[in-house]
Amino acid sequence: MPYSVNLPSGSGQATLVNSTQADGKTYEQLRLECLQKGKLFEDPDFPAVGDSLFFSQRVPVNFEWKRPGEICKDPKFITGGATRTDICQGQLGDCWLLAAIASLTLHEETLKRVVPHDQSFDRGYAGIFHFQLWQHNKWLDVVVDDRLPCVRNNLVFVHSADNTEFWSALLEKAYAKLNGSYESLKGGSTMEAMEDFTGGVGEMYETKNAPTNLFLILKKAVERGSMLGCSIDVSKALLDSNSAESEAQTTTGLVKGHAYSITGVEEVNYRGAKVQLIRVRNPWGQVEWNGPWSDNSREWSAIDSSEKNRLLHNSLDDGEFWMEFGDFKANYDKIEICNLTPDSLSDDGSKKWEVNLFEGNWIRGSTAGGCRNYIDTFWTNPQFKLRLDHPDDGDKMCSVIVALLQKNRRRLRKEGLDMETIGFAIYEAPDDQDHQGKDFFRYNGSKARSRSYINMREVSERFRLPPGNYLLVPTTFQPHHEADFLIRIFSENKAGAMYVHENTLQCYQPDFKENISCVHSKHFDAAPKKHKNAPFKYYESSIYDSYIILMQVDNTGMLEFEEFKVFWEKLKKWIMLFLAYDTDRSGRMSSYELRSALNAAGMNLNNKILQLLGLRFADENFDIDFDDYLTCIVRLENMFRVFQALDKQKKGVINLNMMQVKHNFFYLFENVKKALFIYLQCMNYNSCQICQKSS
Repeated sequence: MPYSVNLPSGSGQATLVNSTQADGKTYEQLRLECLQKGKLFEDPDFPAVGDSLFFSQRVPVNFEWKRPGEICKDPKFITGGATRTDICQGQLGDCWLLAAIASLTLHEETLKRVVPHDQSFDRGYAGIFHFQLWQHNKWLDVVVDDRLPCVRNNLVFVHSADNTEFWSALLEKAYAKLNGSYESLKGGSTMEAMEDFTGGVGEMYETKNAPTNLFLILKKAVERGSMLGCSIDVSKALLDSNSAESEAQTTTGLVKGHAYSITGVEEVNYRGAKVQLIRVRNPWGQVEWNGPWSDNSREWSAIDSSEKNRLLHNSLDDGEFWMEFGDFKANYDKIEICNLTPDSLSDDGSKKWEVNLFEGNWIRGSTAGGCRNYIDTFWTNPQFKLRLDHPDDGDKMCSVIVALLQKNRRRLRKEGLDMETIGFAIYEAPDDQDHQGKDFFRYNGSKARSRSYINMREVSERFRLPPGNYLLVPTTFQPHHEADFLIRIFSENKAGAMYVHENTLQCYQPDFKENISCVHSKHFDAAPKKHKNAPFKYYESSIYDSYIILMQVDNTGMLEFEEFKVFWEKLKKWIMLFLAYDTDRSGRMSSYELRSALNAAGMNLNNKILQLLGLRFADENFDIDFDDYLTCIVRLENMFRVFQALDKQKKGVINLNMMQVKHNFFYLFENVKKALFIYLQCMNYNSCQICQKSS
């Protein structure tokens, strides 16, 4: 349950956070319980066992879980303030996380939110600590006990340079708990952790294809409190160092495939000219750049002492160093910037982004259509309508940032899943609000799109678009790949946005002549010829007794002649629709075409219902045979009919009392019994394969 906590800024403001504990208890409730019982907290949701460390291998060494008081005599949560030198990498490949933590220490108010400072090993100590992290548009209060993995009385993973300080190790444990295990933290993007610390939105730049004002962009980002990271592509570093190792030092002292923090951007006077400098930190706490402007380089002797002191330059081997900006661009390949949003703690500016947020998913067989390369299924992806009415101040264009985030993929690693390759495209949309079909995307090009499809948690891009209506289509690269996603749309001025077909549930009388004879008139003549072929091989089977049960209205198990006539006319039209979408005459239609077939039959369904239908009726090849198609459409017809009969006010909502619920459940139970009787008969005579399949 969400509960309110006060922000640490002293503003008196409160914010909602959600407990992550399985029992729903808050940090304060758990701490008080432990104090009353006189016991130290042991987290049942993240126990001190091997599964909390690794999921793909056995624990390689004999780990011991120890509390800080067992590691040193006088443990402290924070000593002398939390600084970037408190983060030293251990034996886990999570440099991306540590680079983000180092950037976090540069933003005091944000740090105090993520790492509440009113915790200690002194008065009120109960072996329990908590941290606030952002996940999928929610702030979570993550509780952990203070048992940490050790070998020979030394912390194995992240640790502080001061062996008595433990905030960074406990923060890493909270992040591991959030993602399922310590091993789940191996490999990642600094941007991912930056967003989880701020709720911000990321932007990425490639130094070799960056805008000419990149230095100014970075300088402004530092000034407005954004968090920054950088890295060297592994492929480039392999060429430079001729090493096959995943992280190896190059001749210049930089490390390939390694995440760094950007901690400062400055200009200095050097021999009568302005020189652009950038400060970078290695989360290892050592191994530094050894070129120009490195520690103890001769360039520092050519600037005056006041400039040198202003930059806080020192020659310690602490992993932090300065570089000339040209050298930085030549050696580093990628820059990540996490911009703070209105939901971030330290956003004190008067100008705030307007935010629209949507959640959705890609389900194979219905809404996992893949990218534009797969035109036959691309149109089935979820679609979002975006309306931009108000240009930026003093401009004719509208600035918008689109951020597509795939959810829970790091936690799903233990199930053999990893990041999907994702991206999105933006189209100029027609005025209607309908889900656009295949022909729209076949004949209309995109107006904007993500620069590439990439297997990162989030893909985001900044665009400048003229006012108008747009259609946003998020996709995985390949079809049939499933994932849950979150879309955030940021605009400088208020923008309208909606999930197309999210709340649509309609049944109407279609114009079958228009839907069939005009669009697929060639199939009318094919119907008699196909009567004896695959689609209708069960046409005279007793399976259709179950359809009669669904169509009769007086619960007698029989149809009146007039009822039969209505059913027969509908059945003929449903057959024609099936033939229209059975393009290869195989007796099957693609489950991705189910939306179009149901629309032609007068049934508009939202994505959630279509996904369920696809999961229920499609086979492993994402096809639906004729019997399943007919079962689906008859059941939908009956559901709509019953609902419309009960919806006397035509409001789209019905209220049922207990007697009505009992009556409807009794009616359903009777139909299930009759269908089961038919099924057993079919099984006895081995005459109905569709019943056997449904079992």
